[in-house]
Amino acid sequence: MGAGIQIREAHFPGRAPIDAYGNGGFRFADMSHRGSLLCLPSGIHGWDAVSAGELTPAHFAKVMTDAADIGILLIGTGADMLRLPKQLRETLSEAGIAADSMSTGAAVRTYNVLLAEDRAVAAALIAVE
Repeated sequence: MGAGIQIREAHFPGRAPIDAYGNGGFRFADMSHRGSLLCLPSGIHGWDAVSAGELTPAHFAKVMTDAADIGILLIGTGADMLRLPKQLRETLSEAGIAADSMSTGAAVRTYNVLLAEDRAVAAALIAVE
């Protein structure tokens, strides 16, 4: 009998570029993930965010854990760019995190460039269809 489903702390324990996005998910490090992602210095994690309009500081608990290693957080807000709620912007700023919201496609492209430059970048990416 098999071991069943294994829950991992991270899909990928490190930093990796995003190879593709769309169809409700992402491809990275020869893997695929359906749903949203957090790309942090500690690894790439599944993220329960579905809509940028519903984001709260609670959605960023893992980000806060890695805050000391994050210079900029790119937030992919879906198909369209949306401004983050004021409370969320203030929470991230108080943690010393510069956050920039943009469409998920733009966030993926920017994340990959900054990652290739070995910058202290992280990304919170809402999946798009």
